[in-house]
Amino acid sequence: MYHKIKMQVCKRDGSYEDVSFDKISHRIQALSKDLKVEPLEVSKMVCSRIIDKISTTQLDTFAAEIAATNIPTHPDYGTLAARLAISNLHKNTVDTFSEYIGLMKEKAGCIKLESSLIYMVENNKERLDAVINSQADFNYDYFGFTTLCKMYLFKIGETIVERPQYMLMRVSLCLSKGDIDEAILTYQSMSNKKYIHATPTLFHAGTNHPQLASCFTVSCEDSIESIFNMNTKCALISKGAGGIGASLARVRRRGGLIKSVGGSAGGLVPLLRQLNDTARYVNQSGRRKGSIAVYIEPWHADIFDFLEAKNNFGDEEMRARDLFYALWIPDLFMERVKSNGYWSLMCPDECQGLVEAYGDEFRQLYTKYEKEGRYYKQIRAQDVWKSITKSQIETGTPYMLYKDAANIKSNQKNLGTIISSNLCTEIIQYHDPNEYSVCNLASISLPNFIKEGVLDFDELQTITGIVVRNIDRSIDINLYPVEEAERSNTKNRPMGIGIQGLADTFAIMGLPFTSDEAKQLNIQIFSTIYYAAVKESIHLAEKYGTYPSYEGSPASQGQLQYDLWGVKPCTDIISQSQWDELKENLAKHGLRNSLLMAPMPTASTSQMLGNNECIEPFTSMVYKRTTLAGEFVLVNKYLVRDLDNLGLWDKTMFDTIVMREGSIQALSVIPAEIRDKYQTAWDMSQKHVVDMSADRAPYICQSQSMNIFLARPTNANLSAMHFYAWSKGLKTGSYYIRGKPATRAQVVGGAASEGPQCLNCSA
Repeated sequence: MYHKIKMQVCKRDGSYEDVSFDKISHRIQALSKDLKVEPLEVSKMVCSRIIDKISTTQLDTFAAEIAATNIPTHPDYGTLAARLAISNLHKNTVDTFSEYIGLMKEKAGCIKLESSLIYMVENNKERLDAVINSQADFNYDYFGFTTLCKMYLFKIGETIVERPQYMLMRVSLCLSKGDIDEAILTYQSMSNKKYIHATPTLFHAGTNHPQLASCFTVSCEDSIESIFNMNTKCALISKGAGGIGASLARVRRRGGLIKSVGGSAGGLVPLLRQLNDTARYVNQSGRRKGSIAVYIEPWHADIFDFLEAKNNFGDEEMRARDLFYALWIPDLFMERVKSNGYWSLMCPDECQGLVEAYGDEFRQLYTKYEKEGRYYKQIRAQDVWKSITKSQIETGTPYMLYKDAANIKSNQKNLGTIISSNLCTEIIQYHDPNEYSVCNLASISLPNFIKEGVLDFDELQTITGIVVRNIDRSIDINLYPVEEAERSNTKNRPMGIGIQGLADTFAIMGLPFTSDEAKQLNIQIFSTIYYAAVKESIHLAEKYGTYPSYEGSPASQGQLQYDLWGVKPCTDIISQSQWDELKENLAKHGLRNSLLMAPMPTASTSQMLGNNECIEPFTSMVYKRTTLAGEFVLVNKYLVRDLDNLGLWDKTMFDTIVMREGSIQALSVIPAEIRDKYQTAWDMSQKHVVDMSADRAPYICQSQSMNIFLARPTNANLSAMHFYAWSKGLKTGSYYIRGKPATRAQVVGGAASEGPQCLNCSA
């Protein structure tokens, strides 16, 4: 009956022909090769719902959406959806990379490419066209591809003209600084999904506006000029797609004396509201609203106003809900909470020097001010603590970072005291009102290093070296939105290397996330990446010299990150003699980069590459993805394949997992080893998450975005978790506290409390 439907389709040349079920079925059948799908059923669904005069482009898009709705039946439907969507894009775009560059050069109203990139392509077009592997586009799953289309691929008007492989080559050419061989090596590494650069780099590389950096940290002095200057600079950074961490620790308390006019200060809240409006108004390259995390220390007299500013209730004049809140916590505060001691709230203007002090110096200065009675108010430390945990239960914030650990274990301690982190808590760098710290990011896709069930550590080292070289070059290429950022970044040359797909890696290798084998593999992975990153940075220092502020740093004195943690390096993969040789070369040549490692959230790029985010466990076996086409329910692809092999996967199993809120732990029909392998973050003790973070920490010279998952967070379980993380010496005790709602309108696994859209940090 379907071949008799009296509807027409508009072909790409503008002509019309009758809709043909046979043609639609043949196309879907051809793209279903080697997949566990029912192409005939998909074809019937497509033909029963199409409209008259639909274009072939719209028809392919519609067919992909139809296929994607069947993903709960089997993940292969997602592969079919991707093949339909990607082949559709290929039909609508030019066939060679050089043609694409020529198109972008000629067309008005599109993003302008930099002249040096155009020159490189025009003079090497045959070689570059031959290198492009357009078939590699089909390695993206449907939701990775829709992420690329929605956010990354360049358009002329509303029409996408860039293929994923063209984007990767554009980025590679930009980062190569004219070295075609290096550009091709970079392209092939990213085309094979070994690693990916961060969102701002993918947005802007190769354009006339190469703002490639992801993360910025800023601060201000306690003056009207400095405060408004910081706000303006936040707007300029946000305009260029940078995520911001802002320290407000020096701003005087509400009611504090303004000596020059004899008035009283408004405190933190008016400044919070101002930054809140800036984040809302200045969207990031037109793609999303700005994101700013604000930091203070818990002795600040406005601490309670600060903790309540994100609440959904109360005085609107005291609220700034679009910001993200974070605490920079000295050890003394944790000790006072633990002992139920008193805590003194102070004004930074009246008790100067606290922001710049840490460790024993902070302790001595703080207790000196207490003895002198220079505090604004004294209360029980646990009263502050209960307000912190109350805010985390209600909003997921504040983030918890530990000032003393961050400074004592920093390779930048020779520059001064670090006073805050960034938007996503993984960047730990020195900054002040004259120097804003900056970080360019990339993440390594761990699942793509597994060969025959074993992780290829040699290739992991090779790719890490490529990542270091590219991020180092990006520091020089970068168009800085403000001079304070350029001043800092060229002086210190930091970078942030992260990973994605740790949970995928364990699943592919058959390891439960909480197993001893997974814990050891976690250490092996990070020690290997850190070793390779330091080795490449030493090599760059030998060629180009050390970063300008190198002298006086711990590295210049022979100390690497594991030394600052007081541990011996892991010798499972890298031998002791290799570590020793690394130290010898460090003494000879120094480092090109002050900081190297910073596992970030990887929100969008993990979706692009089809991995679970960064270092996190799976949060559910059933989850949702939202695209322009709507909301889709998906299932963990590794679980489906394991259950399918056992003959246990069907629609009933899917429905049962949905009703179990994405957990399989109570399903006795599933073998115990499978249930152990697929524990979700909610199923496991968060002690495992903290332990793994602490185990990898000696190889992370910045910090890590560590979320905590507590289905029903309370003061008691939050306190236990925070004090455990602090006792382990972590710099970041928690990024976001993710909880589940007490009641659910729809039973699908996932977090109730959402963190910032850290696309900035999605390396």
